[in-house]
Amino acid sequence: MIITTTPTVEGHQIVEYHGVVFGEVITGINFVKDFFAGIRNVVGGRSGSYEKELTKARTEALSEMGQRAQQMGANAVVGVDVDYEVMGADNGMMMVSATGTAVTIR
Repeated sequence: MIITTTPTVEGHQIVEYHGVVFGEVITGINFVKDFFAGIRNVVGGRSGSYEKELTKARTEALSEMGQRAQQMGANAVVGVDVDYEVMGADNGMMMVSATGTAVTIR
């Protein structure tokens, strides 16, 4: 499955459009990660635990989107956009969504 942010796949022709596909992941950040991220904010530096959680959520959202495209008969997804949204101010939940157009290329 080719997944790209571009509207086409270089060297390939889009022969069929299957529609818009989505992949969504809602993940929670726990108290321990929040605590250590807060310390990191005070002393400076990057929060490795948040970065790992974000990377995992993004990977899962893209994978889910690719699986849904494959179920539609597509072999590629073009025009992919990844969005991040905090769900509520105090509940520690974050949504990562991936959106694209499922296509068949040759």
